[in-house]
Amino acid sequence: MVNDSQDVWTLLETDECSQYYGQDFRFDFSYMKAAQIKRVYKAYIRQCYQTQSKSVCRLYNEILGFKYFFGFAQQKEIHSLRSLCNDDICHFIIYLKTSVLRKKQKPLAYAYQKRCLDVVKNVIRWGQLHMPEEVPQTEIFAGNEYIGTNSKLKIEFIPDEIMAQVSSALEDEQNPFMKYGIIILRSTGMRIEDMLRLKTGCLAPHPISGATLTWYNHKNRKPQPPMPIPDECADAVRKLAEHTEYLRTQASLELKELIFLKLRSKGGNAGRVTRIGQSEFRNDMRDFASRNNITDQGGELYRLTPHKFRRTLATDMLSKGTNISVIQSVLGHSAVGSTKMHYADVKDSSRADVFRSIGIIGNIQAVDESVIPDSAELSWFQENRNGCARMCDGYCTQPFQQGVLCERLLNRQKCYTCSRYITTPEYLEHHREYLRSLEEQLANNPYGHHYAEHFSGTVAVLKEIIAGLEALKDD
Repeated sequence: MVNDSQDVWTLLETDECSQYYGQDFRFDFSYMKAAQIKRVYKAYIRQCYQTQSKSVCRLYNEILGFKYFFGFAQQKEIHSLRSLCNDDICHFIIYLKTSVLRKKQKPLAYAYQKRCLDVVKNVIRWGQLHMPEEVPQTEIFAGNEYIGTNSKLKIEFIPDEIMAQVSSALEDEQNPFMKYGIIILRSTGMRIEDMLRLKTGCLAPHPISGATLTWYNHKNRKPQPPMPIPDECADAVRKLAEHTEYLRTQASLELKELIFLKLRSKGGNAGRVTRIGQSEFRNDMRDFASRNNITDQGGELYRLTPHKFRRTLATDMLSKGTNISVIQSVLGHSAVGSTKMHYADVKDSSRADVFRSIGIIGNIQAVDESVIPDSAELSWFQENRNGCARMCDGYCTQPFQQGVLCERLLNRQKCYTCSRYITTPEYLEHHREYLRSLEEQLANNPYGHHYAEHFSGTVAVLKEIIAGLEALKDD
């Protein structure tokens, strides 16, 4: 209900395709003591809701972020948006950087700080069109307040060795939602909220691939174009539909077409058919990784999340030379910039070319200015080449940059794609063993449709390294 005279609104999600359809959201404006700011923000929420330009859930999350701005405004005795200037925005950013989450007693995440600022920016931009007398008419945002967000947000795809463990564990997995859900995630890269809303009838025959999958993009509120999928993904969807067929006969009307259903055994919903929630699925995935002892190269339990499958698919496609616009379409991003910024990273297919252009094979004692042009870096390397830069299969010529240990080295990633890497004949057997293990994995092919091709680049790199080292050893 929208009533400007009241400070508490209950807004119903009326979009039938929304994952929150039929759910009420409580908007409480009572904490806003500045009447002018409250009036503008209420008008912003009201119009966005009435025009459905933004989902109710998104508006609800925005008001949570706006609380930080209002706390800042109270502290600085700012009573009107009209009086805001660039200095206020700079001070607000400092306020966000020094704010602490009450429950966790931790600073606000860098990305969340940006979202809080974006809420203020959205309201100001909206007000300049619809309530110009209530907001600043001059530009108060520099546009680079959080320009470092791209570097702060880590592009994280699932490493090959982790995917091998996951694929092996799926063979004996007893939880059908986890077993088939992971297959769907790694095959399509869809968001978890979209997968948990998959419906019967989402599969359709395809003359080439065998089947296509259609789902609703809840974030952008539009249907996703039919996506050709591998047979294992189509089988996973069919088996889940069969597994929950009986539950659908007992489910309420809004759940009768969903395939991710469960009979609750505990709590207030015990004995009722409900859909599987995102938190429940994420918790089950953490339990899956723990039960199967899925660990990284350092022996630490790997933090497996649904979204990492999405990033892995994007990375895999880019590594195979897929056009970024095609990846954007597959992921359902509204802008290609989101795909470039947060998801698509080069994986293995280009490593052979990278190594040919920057790789170094030879006598580490002979490295000179022709290899490392910068005199300061060369001096550092000559002083440290036999010390802390040593690795199990070569050397890192600069493991520390500005006092920070290289993240690639810290995570034991494949350093031979980096210009700081050098290897010598003493490590020849290490490279041979690595090549043998990769070729064995390729022969067994536990990765499914999307996780085999990018090994070819790594194999090519290793073969070139081995051939070069063997030639040096013979000399």
